[in-house]
Amino acid sequence: MTRFDAADPTDRRKLYVDAITAHRDRGSGFLTLEVDDELFAGETDDAGAGPDPDLGVPWIQFGDGTINLDCTDDELEELKSLLGEYPAFKIDDLHRPEEAAGVNARISAKADPNRIAQFIDAAFQRVYDLPPEFRIWVVEL
Repeated sequence: MTRFDAADPTDRRKLYVDAITAHRDRGSGFLTLEVDDELFAGETDDAGAGPDPDLGVPWIQFGDGTINLDCTDDELEELKSLLGEYPAFKIDDLHRPEEAAGVNARISAKADPNRIAQFIDAAFQRVYDLPPEFRIWVVEL
């Protein structure tokens, strides 16, 4: 891989596909995608829009056909709604650590890299309520 970030929706999906391919070629345990923290640095025009900055920067991991992410209960409901549009994807496990306010979701993603990329981008936008032009970084590969 030669690039590790993208902000345009089409470029983000290409980045996800490239990262998934590189992850598989390297045989690494997982890859981690993270929203650029600059999104949280400025003031927002829409009070309450987007993820809660107190919860940290949204991230999604992929490895061995599984998507892993943390979310609040409200975000989990949006994730379940999104999964209705992707029948090849399903929740395998929900874990609620005692020390955390949210839930960790593990989703089976037995699909080609393009379909996984579409789902990941939709999850970032809908689950975490991100604007269309958010920047994503591949932070671990």
